[in-house]
Amino acid sequence: MQRLAAYIAQAPKKRLAPAVAEKTKHHVLDTIAAMVSGSRLLPGKKAIAFIRTRGGAKEAGVAATGIVTNAENAALANGMLAHADETDDSHAPSLTHPGCGIVAAALAMAEREGASGDAFLRAVALGYDIGCRLTMALDAYQFREDGHSTHSFGPMFGAAAAAGALARLNERQVRHCLSYTAQQASGISCWMRDEEHIEKAFDFGGLPARNGVAAATMVAHGFTGVEDAFSGERSFFVAYGRKPEPERLVAGLGETYEIMNTNIKRWSVGSPIQAPLDALDALMREHRVTADDIEQIIVRVAHQGANTTDNRAMPDICMQHLCAVMLIDGTVSFKAAHDEKRMRDPRVRAVRQRVELRGDDELTRAMPSRQGIVELVLRNGTTLRHHMKAVRGTAENPMTRAEVDAKAYDLIAPVFGNRRARRLCDAVWALDEMANIAKLRTLLKEE
Repeated sequence: MQRLAAYIAQAPKKRLAPAVAEKTKHHVLDTIAAMVSGSRLLPGKKAIAFIRTRGGAKEAGVAATGIVTNAENAALANGMLAHADETDDSHAPSLTHPGCGIVAAALAMAEREGASGDAFLRAVALGYDIGCRLTMALDAYQFREDGHSTHSFGPMFGAAAAAGALARLNERQVRHCLSYTAQQASGISCWMRDEEHIEKAFDFGGLPARNGVAAATMVAHGFTGVEDAFSGERSFFVAYGRKPEPERLVAGLGETYEIMNTNIKRWSVGSPIQAPLDALDALMREHRVTADDIEQIIVRVAHQGANTTDNRAMPDICMQHLCAVMLIDGTVSFKAAHDEKRMRDPRVRAVRQRVELRGDDELTRAMPSRQGIVELVLRNGTTLRHHMKAVRGTAENPMTRAEVDAKAYDLIAPVFGNRRARRLCDAVWALDEMANIAKLRTLLKEE
């Protein structure tokens, strides 16, 4: 706890290495773009409508609206917007989507505190370090097997660390902030049964962001608490985890930055679908095949990925549907991935019926690497196969600045228009030169 609290308290004073600062911008832009596009989806609309009723001191804005409310409300709404669908980033070893909770919390707190863009970036990188390490210290896969939601627990501590740094909490206050976060830490993995993604948006983004900001603001206001919630009797690690490894919370801090190990999605769809779409894209480009050439499509992913994407009712998390769209369109745009009408399109349905999804033991053992194998049986009897091991956008095969920019611009432009989308993207790339993060509010505000 001494090492952890000291690191969080000192983080605002430590410059990020250029490569880390650059990667942090990638994730900030990717998450902000998810907020903007998410504002037009059902979970985003529900979050915005709810926050409109809440009032609150005017501390921070809600993306793609004119709402200015208190930091907790803004964090809740922006967190839900960021995970209104499957567009946002993911960190495989910790089984978390860090950005939706951590960036939302840091943005709200930075606005509240009038922080600079550089301070905001440092806080975001810090949040990824703490949030991802938290569930890794619990053994993320066992933690999930026991019914807990890694997606709520990890980002909540990351959000608290980021918000605490922006509130300039000292080392003792950081200890109390972590204790208030531990008291609020919650989440069970039945979110998998949420058919409309509304509760899931709250569980992944809104809950962690709101609770992290709440912990930091209460302590900044003078609340005191337990000095070390992570050790001793009845502590956090006694309550959670089969065989926790608390030392993983501080292992490599300042040397290994978890934001460098976080994935950005090339496609705005569920994580298990990324590899099959990449594999299909590669096969179509290399062999110039189309949907009309194919007799059968066999898709293999890890068992859990197959379970969560098998013939789902929502287009952006349905493996068979999205593979059919890829074969027909030659790509999967954000619009296509969210077009429920196309799920009833006769041509799409005809191709979809040729897609067979299988859980694979080998690919399950390869986790947390999300790999996929696609086999195409052509009408002429030829079989084509591609094993996608390093999905584009993962830490092993990262997207370039230009690719991240293009994805973000395509998400933002339909909501804000081309000109303002370009201005917003450019502003994020220049965040380290921004004196007050509140400047972003004008670019994120609905006109």
